[in-house]
Amino acid sequence: MNTADPHSGRGAPLERFPRRLRQRQADLADWPQPDAVAQQHSLRLIEAIREQIAADGAITFHDYMQAALYTPGLGYYAAGSSKFGAAGDFVTAPEISSLFAECLAEALSPVLNSRPDWDLLEAGAGSGILAAQLLQDWQAQDCLPRHYYILELSGDLRERQRQQLEQHCPELLPRVQWLQGWPTDFNGIVLANELLDAMPVHRVHKHAGQWYEQTVGFEQDGFVTGEQALINEALQRQLAAIEQPQPLPDDYLSEINLDAGRWIESLGEQMQQGIVLLLDYGYPRHEYYHPQRQRGTLMCHYRHRAHDDPFVYPGLQDITAHVDFTHVADSALAAGFGVAGYTTQAHFLLDAGLMQRLEQHGGDEADYLQRAGEVKRLTLPQEMGEIFKVMLLNKGSEVLPKGFSGRDLRHQL
Repeated sequence: MNTADPHSGRGAPLERFPRRLRQRQADLADWPQPDAVAQQHSLRLIEAIREQIAADGAITFHDYMQAALYTPGLGYYAAGSSKFGAAGDFVTAPEISSLFAECLAEALSPVLNSRPDWDLLEAGAGSGILAAQLLQDWQAQDCLPRHYYILELSGDLRERQRQQLEQHCPELLPRVQWLQGWPTDFNGIVLANELLDAMPVHRVHKHAGQWYEQTVGFEQDGFVTGEQALINEALQRQLAAIEQPQPLPDDYLSEINLDAGRWIESLGEQMQQGIVLLLDYGYPRHEYYHPQRQRGTLMCHYRHRAHDDPFVYPGLQDITAHVDFTHVADSALAAGFGVAGYTTQAHFLLDAGLMQRLEQHGGDEADYLQRAGEVKRLTLPQEMGEIFKVMLLNKGSEVLPKGFSGRDLRHQL
């Protein structure tokens, strides 16, 4: 335990964390410790959640995850810590290689060429690097969307995205507009890269043949998990679908993302015509809720360390769960979309010209080897190639993107 002077920038008073959290954090002593400011930030969020529990009683895990990620000014995505890239907690595909954005721009260019009156909306633009790269590529191809909307709830991330665009393509900044809600009567393209996995999930546990919802309480030693009878009708309906044709075994713990379905429903209400491109890690339902996946997929990310404890450094770590793409497809059909494509990230990128892009860059041997390494990270099964999927939803668009002719996996949904 580091108990140095908190003003030194590294040794904030860890003893002020609840005992259970101190014990868990002591197990992670070889990890980079947050500095004094970050630790105080986490303590403030812990106190805010503790007060919520004191007022209302134990909360659902969904509400804990919502608070840990999105409490204004304190939640992981609502505050100012660095999240993306080498200096953050994890790396997304746009940070790995510009080839990702180049392939995405190539895939969408036929749609933009056919509909110059359409807009593009990126939901959750992260660091802003993907938006900057896409706009630059489409400028070179002369097929810019009429507007590039960014739907971003975090004020901190909006500012970082603006800085990224000002650095890389300042002349295109007037084309970009930030939103905090869906535009009405939208026509165009919606792009969401690693968005659905960051939505709060409900955790459910089966024992003695019955399902229960996981809750989070607070005792003197820190956060504790509990269970309550399953009263959420939407959860009950999802579990009934999941357990067809065969029930899952006892002591089965997993997650259900109801927010993803609501997100698609609200998008369907506002979109008149267009396509939706979803890129995220996940499985079709029969693989997600496999009898052998008994502890679910919940994962936390802190300084490029992955673990499964959502109570470590609240506000300083990401909490995610894989996406049930069957649920996404069902929600899309109910919202008036067609499911026009579903494939792996590797097959999408290769079909969109990844290898041709690699060869076009040329350069010296060192540059080529670096880019070849990036291609491996994007496409190899043990990296991002298989676990990341790409789903295409369509609502009245006659022209569809490239990327889905190589391997159609819709039958797996």
